[in-house]
Amino acid sequence: MSRIGKKPIEIPQGVEIKIDGNVVHVKGPKGTLDVSLMAGITGEVADGNLTLGRADDENRTRAFHGLARSLVFNAVTGVSTGWSKSLDIIGIGYRAEVQGSAVVFNLGYSHPINYEIPKGISIDVDGKANRVTVHGIDRQQVGQVAAEIRRLRPPEPYKGKGVRYADERVRTKAGKQGASA
Repeated sequence: MSRIGKKPIEIPQGVEIKIDGNVVHVKGPKGTLDVSLMAGITGEVADGNLTLGRADDENRTRAFHGLARSLVFNAVTGVSTGWSKSLDIIGIGYRAEVQGSAVVFNLGYSHPINYEIPKGISIDVDGKANRVTVHGIDRQQVGQVAAEIRRLRPPEPYKGKGVRYADERVRTKAGKQGASA
């Protein structure tokens, strides 16, 4: 039995879960999400907990048992508290600014980069314009948007300039050694 799959998911206050065939509808104060369950995975709500079970012990079903539980747990957490990912912009003259439904990045290129904010995501830029925070209810979408922003200017290995995750550590290289007399 999957160790992750058999753990019950505690349903927080204000979150409603409805199982409709192979789709779990999760509704909370921040929004609604739908999670599709794989074939052979079933869900049951009882005593304020959601428990996922499986129909058989085939390899494919066992493999998806823990995955399905994690996806539903991420949806429950997203609609109740939300997900966020922070990125730091490091470099002289590097900055970001929210303009309407887009974020304008100045990252040392000859032109500013306009990044359209996807539906369901909000992006905050702090006052110094060096910390970008991506918020949303879908964990996968928040991570994807953060990865796309990081890809605009990944941190370089010599001075560490670029866009990096707030908890990311960039290993820097030594660079050239000067000629010694």
